[in-house]
Amino acid sequence: MTKKPSKVPTKKSRYRNVKAYENPEFMHSRDARILRIQAEYLEPETRFENFNVKDTIVFFGSARTKSKRQAQTALREARKSGAPDAELQKAERDLKMSRYYEDSRELSRQLTIWSKDLSDEGDDRRFVVCTGGGPGIMEAANRGASEAKGLNIGLNISLPFEQHENPYITRHLGFEFHYFFMRKFWFVYLAKVVVVFPGGFGTLDELFEVMTLDQTGKLSKPIKIVLFGKSYWNDIINFEALAEYGTISPEDLEMMYITDTVDEAFDYITHELTENALDHPGGIL
Repeated sequence: MTKKPSKVPTKKSRYRNVKAYENPEFMHSRDARILRIQAEYLEPETRFENFNVKDTIVFFGSARTKSKRQAQTALREARKSGAPDAELQKAERDLKMSRYYEDSRELSRQLTIWSKDLSDEGDDRRFVVCTGGGPGIMEAANRGASEAKGLNIGLNISLPFEQHENPYITRHLGFEFHYFFMRKFWFVYLAKVVVVFPGGFGTLDELFEVMTLDQTGKLSKPIKIVLFGKSYWNDIINFEALAEYGTISPEDLEMMYITDTVDEAFDYITHELTENALDHPGGIL
């Protein structure tokens, strides 16, 4: 007795008698790309309006940075298990870098307390902490804002590794993007200050994009850029050399404020926002 061949499931055709916006085969096709892009503009805009979010303080930084507790635990376990030297060195390095997690967390907490006092004077929520929504420095900033009982935003993106939503984002202000450029738009559009902690390719990409927009006059109001971690930034990028070689102007260096302490960063940010941004809510592109 011969077996009947099993039926192979076929993919649904996009050419069906169904409303276009309820046809997933069409909505995920190349032809509908413009609709998906528009959705990643309109849906966040609606949520920000519903929650009266007028502008943000954006935190950039590495997704790989551990909290002090996580780093201490990992180093202790590595020593206890007799891990190879390379693994011990990595654990020691992670513990050293964990100071940036804790500084991001504390700076975000202080800024959120400060911004909540401003919001008490009206319905608008000003200078809300915003991150890429993932682990590491992003988690630290969302965590600090959450510990201050303030709203905070997470602009996450679908990636094959590293990126996952951290648990400290305000529930109604967590986003998931497909397009990097739409995510970057929302980073920049509402930002009045960008705080950049040590990070890798993604962080550098975000930093240089903001600086390029500022330098080329594409912002109706400049963004203040704070580079946190003097030794890191001095080792990674020689900004002064760019000016010496004439590839940027000396005054371009004034776009950045480099600091190594939470107190200095807090004082600079709150002063700049009070002097230059308090009377100008809303986007800056």
